[in-house]
Amino acid sequence: MAALTRGLQAEKYDRQYTDKQLVQRILSYFYPHRIKGWIIILTVFLMSAASATLPIVVSRGVDAMTHSGTERLRLILVGIAFAIGVSVWVLNWIRRQLTTEVIADVIMAMRNDVFAAAAKQDMSFYDQYSTGRIVSRITSDTQEFGEVAILSTDIINQLAVALILIITLFTIEWRLTLLVLVMAPFVIMVALSFRNVARRVTQQGSRALGEVNKAIQEAVTGIRVAKNFRQEQAIYDEFKAVNGQAYTINVRRGFIVANIFPTLNILSGFATAILIYFGGRSAVSGVITVASWYLFVATVDRFWFPVSNLAAFWSQFQAGLSATERVFALIDVEPVVVQKTAVSTPKLHGDIQFQEVYFRYSPQEQVLNGFSLHIKPGESVALVGHTGAGKSSIIKLIARFYEFQEGEILLDSQDIRTLDLVTFRRQLGIVSQVPFLFAGTVADNIRYGRPEATDAEIAAIANRIGDGEWLETLPDGLHSEVGERGSRLSMGQRQLVALTRVLLQAPRIFILDEATASVDPFTESQIQEALNLIMANSTAIIIAHRLSTVRAADRIIVLQKGRIIEQGSHQHLMESRGHYAELYDTYFRHQSPQYDETVRSWREGH
Repeated sequence: MAALTRGLQAEKYDRQYTDKQLVQRILSYFYPHRIKGWIIILTVFLMSAASATLPIVVSRGVDAMTHSGTERLRLILVGIAFAIGVSVWVLNWIRRQLTTEVIADVIMAMRNDVFAAAAKQDMSFYDQYSTGRIVSRITSDTQEFGEVAILSTDIINQLAVALILIITLFTIEWRLTLLVLVMAPFVIMVALSFRNVARRVTQQGSRALGEVNKAIQEAVTGIRVAKNFRQEQAIYDEFKAVNGQAYTINVRRGFIVANIFPTLNILSGFATAILIYFGGRSAVSGVITVASWYLFVATVDRFWFPVSNLAAFWSQFQAGLSATERVFALIDVEPVVVQKTAVSTPKLHGDIQFQEVYFRYSPQEQVLNGFSLHIKPGESVALVGHTGAGKSSIIKLIARFYEFQEGEILLDSQDIRTLDLVTFRRQLGIVSQVPFLFAGTVADNIRYGRPEATDAEIAAIANRIGDGEWLETLPDGLHSEVGERGSRLSMGQRQLVALTRVLLQAPRIFILDEATASVDPFTESQIQEALNLIMANSTAIIIAHRLSTVRAADRIIVLQKGRIIEQGSHQHLMESRGHYAELYDTYFRHQSPQYDETVRSWREGH
């Protein structure tokens, strides 16, 4: 069992809801469609009444024909049966049409809500939880709820039939009907006993599907690396194992659900046998007629079917509740980053202050310990240091991707936790180490930060970098397709597109986690030109990996274990012969023209 459920544990943000809480919340999604809902319920009861009435009409008609079998009576009976059949068909069509519309609207609203909740989560959330599992909740779980919701209308129909039939049974023989009502709770109790098991295996099935989605996403995303290392078989084997786990769990779930109806049929058959016995004795003793006894048994058999469906549905209903529980858990995730207020951010000057800031990713991972730094408006600052020095953490805190625990971060003397994140981030330009491009054209990706920008504005901005020569390397210029994640472009071209996007946005604060990938000198000069254009009108914080970027910065901040150990210009720090000089020798010296000349001379001498 442990091997079967490995990797299927609940996420930390999962929570338990009572059935009442889930049902109330689900009904809130149906409330805007209440008029259609009442029409659906009305058609269901009319259809149920017609379906339940048909055997009674036929029974009474046949009984009447035994006494006066006229042709006219037979035609009337056929006409009534035909009219009932057509009515049931029309009512069922109306019910199905309206139900499809309502369920589709509810699923759409639920997906909108859960997607909006996922989009609002902090970056720390996505660092911790798999996107494949999140996608599974947004798509598969909402779809499963929709299927159960459609089934609910059938259950309402069955409930109406059961109510009508029980009334009919009372009109035939009230004593036997009371016996039916005594036995019905036992059937229902057995069905309810499947509740917890059905809900648990349904949750495991949903998590297993999330693992399948996760494996597919990772395999497709990393297929280039897998092919480079000839690991196609390895990722296939990994997917096969996860898919096999999902198969085993879903077979187990199907076995449990499939056993509900046979179990209930055995109980209802046993109950019917008891009724036949006592009803037969009553008929022999003359309490009821043989015809009434036969009609009662036939009607009871029809009664047990909706009762069994109602009882079995409760276990199936748990599948819908389990799915919505996973959806609502994602909607209800409390964000880590919390703004004290939401003051609309005025046009920023770009003055940034860290005042005794303490930050950790976990209790065991303290990154910043009383960190203080002042970046003046319009100043460009390069952050350098070994891996784990705290460079990325600083820019993540400025962007409000993570929450710091103590201290203050001030923007233009305002607490960063009081600013409205939407208006703040409009003035924030960020280029990550591996620039992400959406499928579409180069122009579409440049326009992403300013959707209202015209083609002329985009072309003008793009041509400011190296007089637009970089566009000539693209097959269709600004209209070139970038492919998924920018796969059709080189790393240098992706960086230029990302930088042009920020240049069009004209942010007051610019954050760059510079890529470590090597580019040719021509592309590097264009990247540096784009950086100069952006930094000319903004405060810039850069995690620098290129010597040209380090030298161009107004100030270099040298970090070690979350502390500033040196700062100043490139020339000043080199003359100090401190930690920066060591970093320069390790990371930057090979990028300098002097190094190239030295290497060339050495090769010529040997």
